[in-house]
Amino acid sequence: MARKSKTLLILTVIAAAVFALVYFGIYLTSNLGKSKTEITAEDADKRLNKIYKDIKVTQAQQVKGQIDLDPVAVGDSLPDISKFPVSVENSTDNYIEVFSSTEKSGTGNDGWLNEVASAFNASNIMVEGTPVSVKIRNIASGTAADYIRSGKYIPDAFTPSNELWGEMVKANGIKAELVSKRLTGNVAGVVTGKKKYDELVEKYGAINVKTITDAIADNELAMGYTDPFASSTGLNFLVTALSTFDSSDLLSEQAIQGFEKFQANVPFIASTTLQMRDAAKTGMLDAFVLEYQTFVNASDLKSGYVFTPFGVRHDSPLYALGDLPQSKMEIIQKFAEFTAQDKYQKSAEAKGFNGLNDYVSELAPVDGNLLSSAQKTWKEKKNGSTPIAAVFVADVSGSMAGEPLNRLKESLLKGQKNLGKDNSIGFVSYSSDVTINLPIAKYDTNQQSMFVGAVNSLQPAGGTATFDGLVVAMKMLQDEIALTPGVKPVIFLLSDGETNEGHSLNEIRGLVETYKIPVYTIGYNANIKALESISSINEAANINADTDDVVYKIGNLLNVQM
Repeated sequence: MARKSKTLLILTVIAAAVFALVYFGIYLTSNLGKSKTEITAEDADKRLNKIYKDIKVTQAQQVKGQIDLDPVAVGDSLPDISKFPVSVENSTDNYIEVFSSTEKSGTGNDGWLNEVASAFNASNIMVEGTPVSVKIRNIASGTAADYIRSGKYIPDAFTPSNELWGEMVKANGIKAELVSKRLTGNVAGVVTGKKKYDELVEKYGAINVKTITDAIADNELAMGYTDPFASSTGLNFLVTALSTFDSSDLLSEQAIQGFEKFQANVPFIASTTLQMRDAAKTGMLDAFVLEYQTFVNASDLKSGYVFTPFGVRHDSPLYALGDLPQSKMEIIQKFAEFTAQDKYQKSAEAKGFNGLNDYVSELAPVDGNLLSSAQKTWKEKKNGSTPIAAVFVADVSGSMAGEPLNRLKESLLKGQKNLGKDNSIGFVSYSSDVTINLPIAKYDTNQQSMFVGAVNSLQPAGGTATFDGLVVAMKMLQDEIALTPGVKPVIFLLSDGETNEGHSLNEIRGLVETYKIPVYTIGYNANIKALESISSINEAANINADTDDVVYKIGNLLNVQM
């Protein structure tokens, strides 16, 4: 009996072993040829569906709103100029105000012009028998140009990073007299990893924008650049790239076709230089654009990267704006002469400026109207033939009541004018629960009217289940991708605070990583670390705005990404 039991036990073990072999054989065979990502995606779909079922989701009744067909008026969305800090105050009643680009009116290595301006104010310089001074306002070149061109606020003088912005200001009918072509020297360039740089040199013989655009068009180089509506380096790169396809006509059919082929292989357009630098640190990019002064001061770029200059020089020209009295013109002239002194140029060199003085611009002067047309072409062609499906996710919790929700509505109603008609748009709102206000559909006139109606109908109440709102948006996008393969998914999340209900960031982080959906976040009157963390997963931008400047910031974000 014992021998029979022992035999039965052995047979049972053998049968179990055979079953295990067969089971694992079937498992391995079923996944043969599948990548790890594909298997993870299958798991992600199951997890997404499971979490989605836990969320109370309601479908709002769709109501049409009145569409505003007037073009986007940048000046209407700009916040009060006080949003941009004065980095050097005037010390006398007789003074000029100067808009200065941020790489020279910030702090540390970016504070050269502030130091010179402070010295100027302490020098007791006289004009018409009275002491004079300067007031420096720290403001990015593209934003400064928006204030000046719209007439929202025009200072006495303007020193952008390069002359392209001066040409655009002039094209808008603003008098801009070039007082100095150069306050201090700088150039824009492409920063390339050394290994990739050597590969390109071996193939093309030399590296310049022409070989770079060729390499990108042939899918041999993954490069990112910055928003040409806001970034001096981004605008410079855009017109330089267009000129490589047709130097005689930047907007010829040949140039635009070349740009479309090149742009189709650009994986990343950053809203800011900081966002692009963060993306580069992930190893996602082989190359990216940067100013030389920033490059030489970046400790993480000192080895392993090569800087290749391109386009017009970034020599911080100085313009006098409008019909100024002679006394103010004299202050501007004296300030330009003051900055040119050897000791101040040496201090600029110590901060990374004046480093590539031998570089001569490879780009002929570009008319301001042509620059505006190039920006418009970029907006129309940057996504090529790849349609975008975007879901807007809006926080309507109780803490958004009043001015925050009013500004959110205003920012979306004005920002929606920047949405391309070839894209598809959906809209979700959340508090304690989640509401699908607008299912994803092509952004034609009917969908636009529905979007406006959905935004106007928002009412605040309840808690903040931020990540539940994100889950619903991801589910909508995954369903849309199943219907329209190849569509590029995007989420725009607008919130004022941390989650206090629903699912957590840790529960959905893996879904965001797997689906590779960029989540652009806009925080209202808050520094939302959880939202910053979500945006950073797939190299999307996080904007910390307040109710004063959120309309302008969202408009810029949508202009770049949509």
